[in-house]
Amino acid sequence: MRRRLINSTLAVVLVVIAVFGVSLVIVETRTISSSAQESVDSEAVRLVSIVDSRLLGGDNITAKVLSEQIDQTRYARIEIPGRPVVQIGERPTGSVIRGKATGEEGETVIVEEARSSVTREVGRTLLIIGAVALLAVIAAVLLAVRQANKLASPLTDLAETAERLGSGDPRPRHKRYGVPELDRVADVLDSSAERIARMLTAERRLAADASHQLRTPLTALSMRLEEISATDDLESVKEEAMVALTQVERLTDVVERLLTNARDPRTGSAVAFDLDEVVKQQIEEWRPAYRSAGRAIVCSGRQGMRAVGTPGAVAQVLAALIENSLMHGGGTVALRTRVTGNQAVIEVTDEGPGVPADLGARIFERTISGRNSTGIGLAVARDLAEADGGRLELLQQQPPVFALFLSREARNRKASKSPERPVR
Repeated sequence: MRRRLINSTLAVVLVVIAVFGVSLVIVETRTISSSAQESVDSEAVRLVSIVDSRLLGGDNITAKVLSEQIDQTRYARIEIPGRPVVQIGERPTGSVIRGKATGEEGETVIVEEARSSVTREVGRTLLIIGAVALLAVIAAVLLAVRQANKLASPLTDLAETAERLGSGDPRPRHKRYGVPELDRVADVLDSSAERIARMLTAERRLAADASHQLRTPLTALSMRLEEISATDDLESVKEEAMVALTQVERLTDVVERLLTNARDPRTGSAVAFDLDEVVKQQIEEWRPAYRSAGRAIVCSGRQGMRAVGTPGAVAQVLAALIENSLMHGGGTVALRTRVTGNQAVIEVTDEGPGVPADLGARIFERTISGRNSTGIGLAVARDLAEADGGRLELLQQQPPVFALFLSREARNRKASKSPERPVR
């Protein structure tokens, strides 16, 4: 591209120089020739006037007297009737420029100049024109190279940016070149880079969330299957198989929920559901894990509440809190349901050391963890709660108390108080 730009610019300059240069040479040549002719004619007229004045005064007309009145490079011939011819200077040979004038006394003055002087003047003019043309060509080449670099370098940068995007590096460069068309292309590439970066971030986030959220249901399912394989009681096998099937359904719901949040985190499928069923389900699923760890998990509080949300999402939030207590807490884990205003609240607490003071305000941020874990579980749980119009908060750091707030079903807000659930 650089070569094309330089060649095209140079071609335009050469055409302009050729057109205007030839015209200028023709005009200058004619001007110089006309000027030389006028000068010779003027010389003849001036000389004939001098001769007239001397003739009228009775002076002698000699070459010595008139030699000082004429250019030394020219030749003059003065013809006076009845007198000898007077010649001044050396008569040129070859082509000449001739001027002739006749006086009042009948005398004739002829002035001649060698045309070579005009040729030399034309040559000097052509040399000047040629030098100016050469300077114009050099300036055009330098300008063409500069413009070619100014246009080609941004295109090279844009090509490198596009190649980086294709190779998986979506960082925008935010570099502009002062050329509106190229800056427009750069804007589009930067916008594309930002969109690709957001897409890659969403994909990585989906992969991290999926790996974290699926690990717990798969672990619980694995424990159920182990219990089925270790027992010979048909009733127990049927019961554990039903629980396992429920866990598979939850696993499917987890996958669908993650995909839905990946497409649009605000998309929810909130419905009215029985909160007791979700709490009971989580207690049954996590009790074997707590039993294996020598710990207990219990629930208490208000019964018969119906909340508005996505049952699968609420189950995932509770699973994240229960798993967090299992991994980082201690003692008995308690789930307590209560009512505050028009909201149903599920609190999860344990007897462990709690949340460090420096992490209290950042505990729901991604990658934030006090025990070298992934730091994803609570962040995902908060996103799931907010997607259904609820919220997840840390009410107390020591001992830790996490609370999930959900909207209650409208008809339940006017119902009479349900009995407290005993600790189980």
